[in-house]
Amino acid sequence: MRARGGFETGLRPSSTTETRTRVVRQAASYLLAYPDQALLDRLPVIRAALAEQRVTSLDPFLDQVERTPLRELERQYVDVFDLSRRHALYLSYWTDGDTRRRGEVLGRFKAAYRASGFLVDTSGELPDYLPMVLEFAAVADPDGGEMLLREYRPSLEMLRIGLVEDGTPYAAVVAAVCATLPGPSPKDRAAVQAMVNGTPPTETVGLESIGLEPIGGYR
Repeated sequence: MRARGGFETGLRPSSTTETRTRVVRQAASYLLAYPDQALLDRLPVIRAALAEQRVTSLDPFLDQVERTPLRELERQYVDVFDLSRRHALYLSYWTDGDTRRRGEVLGRFKAAYRASGFLVDTSGELPDYLPMVLEFAAVADPDGGEMLLREYRPSLEMLRIGLVEDGTPYAAVVAAVCATLPGPSPKDRAAVQAMVNGTPPTETVGLESIGLEPIGGYR
């Protein structure tokens, strides 16, 4: 989206929980996107904004990014997110897989973006792409973004658990996002299932294809 540039346009740190949440989500939107030179150039600003909010959980991840050559960061990102469906960054993939109903769900994301009054460019990614949703929540419409993140909390937690199990540093970034939502994160997949009420979609292939139970039921 990069609708108003986040940190660069005055998302100024303050002592409020709301601003801390927005800063964490904006930082995560950059850190979970494909790494490029722009990310490396932005790291000092991200680090400073998080430090002003006394957010230290991402310091080890930022340290690792700073000391890793860009080509290696790119390779690691592809290995983690592009070669494993256990780490899907598309929120509705976890609930709807590659089903016909997913088109309707993606339309709801687009509708939320339109309702905010911001111009959100979804031409390059599906609208449920987590970095896009995070920037929407941080910059464009905190209330609307909060609703989307709460609705797809099980997707976030499944992503976090998969990253933790596979030992990737990106787990810390997703964990920081989960920590901006109410209540503690579930400890395992069974606990994530317990968060969900309703019946999984009948054609779900997203979770089943990687050996997990679907966690559908969100409408």
